[in-house]
Amino acid sequence: MKIGELSRLTGVSVRSLRYYEEQGILSPIRLANGYREYHDLAVEQVNTIKFYLNLGLTIEQISGFLNCVLKNKEAFCNEILPIYEEKLHELDHQIQLLSMIRSNLIERITSIKEERTRIDGGN
Repeated sequence: MKIGELSRLTGVSVRSLRYYEEQGILSPIRLANGYREYHDLAVEQVNTIKFYLNLGLTIEQISGFLNCVLKNKEAFCNEILPIYEEKLHELDHQIQLLSMIRSNLIERITSIKEERTRIDGGN
């Protein structure tokens, strides 16, 4: 199949498919006229890439285990668990940071409202 058809079947832009190729995680066959030709399994491969991108993983992280998960279950791919654990740690840190920011904003909003009430007498 051509790149446009793969894009249509997966919902991934042609630009992204070309990027996946540049990064070495999608490998079409080049025809004599320079067109890309994709095997039917490319749909599964692109959908797998989308799945991992939706988990917040990077292309670099995905490239480290993609071949394994396309052939085996995740449980049999040793590379994936450390990446998941690292991502979870990163998310926990971001959640903690966002919680602190949220608390600070609530404190500022409360302070401003209290000051306005004190100055305006509630009007």
